[in-house]
Amino acid sequence: MGRVSRRAFAVAALSAFTMMPRASAATGRGGGAPDSEMRGVWIASVANRDWPSKSGLTASQQRAELLTHLDTAAENRLNTVFFQVRPTADAMWPSPYEPWSQYLTGTQGKDPGWDPLGTAVEEARARGLRLHAWFNPYRIAVHADPARLAASHPARKNPHWVVTYGGKLFYNAGLPEVRAFVEDAMLDAVAKYPVDGVHFDDYFYPYPVAGQSFDDDAAYDEHGGGFPDRAAWRRDNIDRLVRETADRVKEVRPSARFGISPFGVWRNAATDPLGSDTRAGVQTYDDLHADTRKWVREGWIDYVVPQLYWNIGFAAADYAKLVPWWAEVARGSSTQLYVGEALYKAGDPAQPAAWQETGELSRHLTLAGEHAQVRGHVYFAARDVAADRIGAMARVVADHYGQPAPAPR
Repeated sequence: MGRVSRRAFAVAALSAFTMMPRASAATGRGGGAPDSEMRGVWIASVANRDWPSKSGLTASQQRAELLTHLDTAAENRLNTVFFQVRPTADAMWPSPYEPWSQYLTGTQGKDPGWDPLGTAVEEARARGLRLHAWFNPYRIAVHADPARLAASHPARKNPHWVVTYGGKLFYNAGLPEVRAFVEDAMLDAVAKYPVDGVHFDDYFYPYPVAGQSFDDDAAYDEHGGGFPDRAAWRRDNIDRLVRETADRVKEVRPSARFGISPFGVWRNAATDPLGSDTRAGVQTYDDLHADTRKWVREGWIDYVVPQLYWNIGFAAADYAKLVPWWAEVARGSSTQLYVGEALYKAGDPAQPAAWQETGELSRHLTLAGEHAQVRGHVYFAARDVAADRIGAMARVVADHYGQPAPAPR
């Protein structure tokens, strides 16, 4: 979920086609103590999107930047940070499984001289913030050259685990040993640090690239015999990752919550009558082999944060249509619903006119507040909260975050 998926893919996915009042939730019914409400922000490390601002900073500079992001979150009355600690099959903590992230020092595997995740957990807590450790399960690199990986990298030691696709490297989700390994690598952090949550973004099988196929033929031949087709087998592979991770998180750290932030369209109604009234060019069920609706309905995950990165009235994927669709999916389930918000689009001249209006995001919260299932919002991303180009975040705070509120449990 970095710059690529959230910007380019959210646009490309659609370009193929030419109230419980929030004030009540924020202030407490009857003017008493505030109700719990997710007020989150993603801190993305892939490609140095939010943090660190560039690779090669000193440890003290990296630490100072991280603390500034935490301070900014607290100043905006947010209560949760989603900190990306495994952006590309690497680590923002001393891991016995994978190398240090290149986004720290510029050299994958080089010790940065401090422990970012450990520091983040401690410093978030000191500011009254909860911290969810954000992992990308299968992305190895945003380039296609295994020789550029650290010599110790598991992908170099196990080249048969790797699929090159779309100019990038991915672990093959169809291999049981890969699934076990990535779970072990992620759970190492959960065991070592008192994180409040474990978080996946929107990457499972990669977003489709025109004219290319994801080469998992050998894995499918070996493991796919019991399925009607490859797509069903792939969905089962991702279902297994989700269920197993959920179970293991509960075993290792029972207090931690497990949640996922998928691309905002499960399926279009034209594809499936259960789908949303959208015309998206990407559907997670069909293209990423991620049955996000099932995970919510079955209660496999504690929370879901669909990336509803479109404005109210956007023809191909209208925020005002997707919020009630997701609310209905969450209705009666044990999965809490938060909405992922595209703060990064506010004031971006490349975006539609609605995003040039300071009040667009505030209107999102007002609309979502009409649905009791919506328990809060998460903003992409930290550097945009800090910059707040046209005051959209300040408007949200003024209109909806008059008092601090505890995060849901």
